[in-house]
Amino acid sequence: MWGQLLIKALISGAVVALASETARRNPGIGGLIASLPLVSPFALFWLWRDTGDPARIADFAVSTVLYVMASMPAFLVLAWLMRRGTAFPVAMGATVAVCMAGYFVMGWVGGKAGWPV
Repeated sequence: MWGQLLIKALISGAVVALASETARRNPGIGGLIASLPLVSPFALFWLWRDTGDPARIADFAVSTVLYVMASMPAFLVLAWLMRRGTAFPVAMGATVAVCMAGYFVMGWVGGKAGWPV
């Protein structure tokens, strides 16, 4: 079990490292890599391997879309604050707060609507 977890962590870490290193050279391409659905397919693969449950896979896919939508305003807040000269730690704090608020709202709305969140 620990071996599988280590493999998952190494692959996931490699994707994050690739996005951040690419962004140092070209922020647009780094953003493209970060926005690609790279983590989700890995998670779907591991979930399928671990459970083989089609309903769980479908719920995971839907909840991924819903939570991605909920997090998008946070990135716009970060860009807006950074362009206005806000200190990075403050901008990141605001970004995390907006992201968490989006997740909370999605969880609340989704729970009421019966969505898998």
